[in-house]
Amino acid sequence: MFPKIISLDGFFLPTYGFLIAVGFVLALWVTGNLARRSNLDPERVKNLGIYSAIVGLVGAKLLMFLVDFEYYRDNPGELFSLSTLQAAGVFYGGLIAALVFAFYYMRAHKLPVAITLDAFAPGLALGQAFGRLGCFAAGCCWGEVCQRPWAVTFTNTDAKDLTGVPLHVPLHPTQLYESGMAFLIFGLCWRAFHRPHRPGFVIGLYLLTAATARFAVEFFRYHHQPNPFGGPLSTAQWFSLAFAALSLLFFIRKPATQSA
Repeated sequence: MFPKIISLDGFFLPTYGFLIAVGFVLALWVTGNLARRSNLDPERVKNLGIYSAIVGLVGAKLLMFLVDFEYYRDNPGELFSLSTLQAAGVFYGGLIAALVFAFYYMRAHKLPVAITLDAFAPGLALGQAFGRLGCFAAGCCWGEVCQRPWAVTFTNTDAKDLTGVPLHVPLHPTQLYESGMAFLIFGLCWRAFHRPHRPGFVIGLYLLTAATARFAVEFFRYHHQPNPFGGPLSTAQWFSLAFAALSLLFFIRKPATQSA
C-alpha cells in the first residue's frame, strides 16, 4: 500500500520496519511500566524484552525456512536475498523462540515467571498490532479475493516487487483484521492487568485471544503453500490450537507453582 517512507538513490526506509520499531518501543515502554507496578526490576525486564525480540526474529526466520523448505531448497540463493532479509518470518516461530529464551532468562535471573509474563502480555499485543499495520503498508500477508465493500486493492508496484502481492485485485485486508483484534486484545489485557488477578491470568488471556484471532483470520488469508496433513487447517492454525491449549495451563496452574 505504502511500502517506502523515504526512497533516495537506491536507499529506502521501509514503512514496515518503521512501524515494527514504533511498536517495539511502545511495547517495551508499556512492559517496563507494568513491571514497576508488579515490583519487578524494570531494567531487567526491559533487557529480557530486548533479548527476546532478537531471539524471536531468528526463530521467525527459521520457521519461515521450514514452512517453505521446498522453495528454499530449490532456490538456495533466496536465503540471502533482499526480500528474505526484509521478511519478518513466521510470527509463531518468533513467539516460540522468545518464550523458550524468556523462561531460561527468568529462571537465571530469578524473576517470577507468571508475574513477569503478565507484565509482558499487553505489550506483546500492542507490538503485534503495529506489526500488522506494517504488513498492510508493505503488502505482505495479504488476503484472499474479496467482493465485500471493505476489500482493499493494492496498486503500488513497489509492494508487488517487495512482497509479491497481486495488484488491482480486491483482497481481504487480513492485516487490518488482525491488527484491529490485536489492539482490542491489548485493551483486554491492559484492563485485566489493572484488576485483581491470579499470576499468569493476563498472559493466558493474551495467548488464548491472540490464538483465536489468528485462527479466524487464517480462513481469509492467502496461502501459497499447501496445508499440512492435507487438511483444512493451515500451519498457523495448528500453532494457534497449540497456543490456545498452552493458555489453559496458565488458567489452571496452582498458586504454589507460580514463582520461578
